[in-house]
Amino acid sequence: MITQPVIPCIWFEQDVEEIAEWYVSIFPDSFVDYTTRFSSSPAGETTIVTLSLAGQFFQLLGGGTAQERNPSISYMVSLPTTEEINALWERLSDGADILIPLDTYDFSQRYGWLQDRYGVSWQIMHDGGMDIQLVTPCLLFVKEAFGRAEAAMNDWISIFKDSYVLDGHTVRYTEEDGDELDGKINYARFVLSGREFVVMDSNENHTFSFNETQSLIAFCESQEEVDTYWEKLSAVPEAEECGWLKDRYGVSWQIIPWEMEEMMAVGSQEQIEQVVQACLPMKKLDIATLRKAY
Repeated sequence: MITQPVIPCIWFEQDVEEIAEWYVSIFPDSFVDYTTRFSSSPAGETTIVTLSLAGQFFQLLGGGTAQERNPSISYMVSLPTTEEINALWERLSDGADILIPLDTYDFSQRYGWLQDRYGVSWQIMHDGGMDIQLVTPCLLFVKEAFGRAEAAMNDWISIFKDSYVLDGHTVRYTEEDGDELDGKINYARFVLSGREFVVMDSNENHTFSFNETQSLIAFCESQEEVDTYWEKLSAVPEAEECGWLKDRYGVSWQIIPWEMEEMMAVGSQEQIEQVVQACLPMKKLDIATLRKAY
């Protein structure tokens, strides 16, 4: 079972079991944990694969039409040697779009950014000898969210326990970068519920922004915790559905009780379908109702 309180979820239209196996074959120390299937959602047949890639848990959601995945949320992979970087880049770049070529840059002795064959973005980089997480979700604040990376980071830190900015891991733009960028977050690494995340601001003319194809799942110990996260995060009432919400920065979250996750992982097919049916009319999830349905 998942051991991390906040993890990314990526939505696909394709066969997520095949996609998960592809990622597991590429990343070291990776495995598929469990797979859940149900057919009682409006999208019809739905599959959720829970996997761990080099220590970072993910859920891959397959079901229904999804929006286009884009680099607003990417995954930084920090490796200690050039050989490891080159090998991972070679495997991930098969069928990929190269956003920034793999090369030596002022900020990293080896770095590249690509969007893989499935539309998921990866930043591959040398760790510079730093003791940092191997795979780290990175949120890029662009368009209407530009300039709000620091506020989002501080808000999330205030909401989730065991959260703080990592010392020595904040880089700001300066006046040399222009008035619009001056003082904004070029790169900041922080801890959210015990796991590292990165935020960045960009005023480039990007055509993408945050959407529901990539969300963050926050697992909760109790109904009180569900209620608290929901109250503090939800900022778009029309986006509230089946435990999903959207915050003031446009980032989508799923607020999920640990108990429900266990039901979906170990329950019989009948129990899983009953829990899904109970979930459908809800906005914020109610643990007692889900437990009764199970």
